[in-house]
Amino acid sequence: VFVLLPISGIIIGRVGSSLRKNSRLAQNKLGDIITLIDETLSGLRIIKAFNAEKKMDQKFMGENNTYSNIMIRMWRRRDLASPLSEFLGTVVMVLVLWYGGKLVLSGESTMSGSSLIGYIVIFSQIINPAKAFSDAYYNIQKGIASSERIDAILSATEKISDKEDAKHITSFNHSISYNDIQFKYQNDYVIKGISLAIEKGKTIALVGQSGSGKSTLVDLLPRFYDVNQGSITIDGTDVRDLKLKEVRKLMGVVNQESILFNDTVFNNIAFGVENATIEQVMEAAKIANAHDFISEMPQGYQTNIGDRGGKLSG
Repeated sequence: VFVLLPISGIIIGRVGSSLRKNSRLAQNKLGDIITLIDETLSGLRIIKAFNAEKKMDQKFMGENNTYSNIMIRMWRRRDLASPLSEFLGTVVMVLVLWYGGKLVLSGESTMSGSSLIGYIVIFSQIINPAKAFSDAYYNIQKGIASSERIDAILSATEKISDKEDAKHITSFNHSISYNDIQFKYQNDYVIKGISLAIEKGKTIALVGQSGSGKSTLVDLLPRFYDVNQGSITIDGTDVRDLKLKEVRKLMGVVNQESILFNDTVFNNIAFGVENATIEQVMEAAKIANAHDFISEMPQGYQTNIGDRGGKLSG
């Protein structure tokens, strides 16, 4: 028994590990399909404009067929679990009965025939729990593949954080300085040795071709990324030595793309500002030349603008 059960366990373990591998592949492929569906629905206007419906359909069918094949392989192994454990349990029982019976009938064992039958009866009661355990093992392997993907997100570490002795900042008084900064996302530097001083009250424009690093240069100031070399200072203090939230609280950001939430006009304009009043929101809307068309909406500033602002004009 001690020889046969580990062998059965090894066989079940190999099937379980292959189930876990296929389950991980299936989860990854399902993520790709959901991403593709989301891109297709959100980019439907572009797809229609370029007559690309057939191309997107073929792309989806290709991803879906790959997912189907992975799932078929996975469920084959999953459905193999129960009959395999039944088969292995039966094999163990037959071998134990054969070997034990041979010992008893040949007179080589001190065990009597009745003792062997009693042993077989007791041992057979272990088989069903063992089979249930193997079935649970297959389910656990499948679940682990899913939990690994979730855990990778939940356990992700924040790369940019405050220093233990970070300083407070409540106002911007003099200037922002980029001091011989260098930065790379991965291998190649996208910003090399830039120095720039921006005095308070002045308007500064960064002009250059696409991909020249304009957006990156701006993203380094609120520490969406940290510089690899050099420093960025606010009133002479390195931003890395300041409280991150307090630095960002001093800034107003207008994105290159419109990022809107499925909420009211009021809540979108007041996003990130605590206890904002309707007067402040209206003032901001007037500056942006948006007050007039907002006022014409059915519920004015309390009108819901839909997912990603879909109810608004581009």
